[in-house]
Amino acid sequence: MRQNFAVIIPMANEEKDFQPFVNTLAGVLNQLECGQVYFIVDKASKDRTLQLCQHTSSIDARFVTVWAPETRNVVDAYICGYQVAAKAEHDFIIEMDAGLSHDPNAISRFLSLLLKDYDCVFGSRFIAGGAIVDSNWKRTFLSRVGTLLSNLLLGTKMHDMTSGFQGFSLEIVRKFLSYNLLSEAHFYQTELRYLLRKTRFVEIPIQYRAPSPRVSGKAILNSIYVLLYYVTKRVAFRAPSIK
Repeated sequence: MRQNFAVIIPMANEEKDFQPFVNTLAGVLNQLECGQVYFIVDKASKDRTLQLCQHTSSIDARFVTVWAPETRNVVDAYICGYQVAAKAEHDFIIEMDAGLSHDPNAISRFLSLLLKDYDCVFGSRFIAGGAIVDSNWKRTFLSRVGTLLSNLLLGTKMHDMTSGFQGFSLEIVRKFLSYNLLSEAHFYQTELRYLLRKTRFVEIPIQYRAPSPRVSGKAILNSIYVLLYYVTKRVAFRAPSIK
């Protein structure tokens, strides 16, 4: 399955798990015999992550380090990654987290479905075969409640509205890059899935390991603001969508 695809990964303070993660990613790329990985690093990273990324890029051209000091939050980092990958005209672009929170071995499943003409493939922890492991119960609770509230208030019908493992066709990426997203933190994935609800999408089971137990008050406030914005639009029969 030799396809022109990219994986974008924000990298911040990943020194501890960097090598096991990169080794697993390299193994997946070897099996697929294709693929490009973009590491997006910004000033939020305080350890040697940037240097490790740059070293990896210097010895393996499949890994590209993007230094993005202008990004203000993780959403900016994701968008930066999508912009770089879209400019390089990769047919499919997959977003995932670092540190083995997401299993790189699932990449082939995302690709196989994108090749079947799905616009979007969303990873789900809450369908058969999916799970959250080694997790703080508060984050698990927030993820489940966030999905329930989003489906109830926004009219979506997805099993997982908050997962950050997802893949898109280049056409869809170009469309949402032209949309002004409101999210600045954790609600980003929910906002994107809501906006893409009318596309041809499918959910696949993933396992998510060891998410951070901490969610900032600022991130929660931003999530509430964005959710209420779209609820208001929906009530006024002006609900936006990207398709």
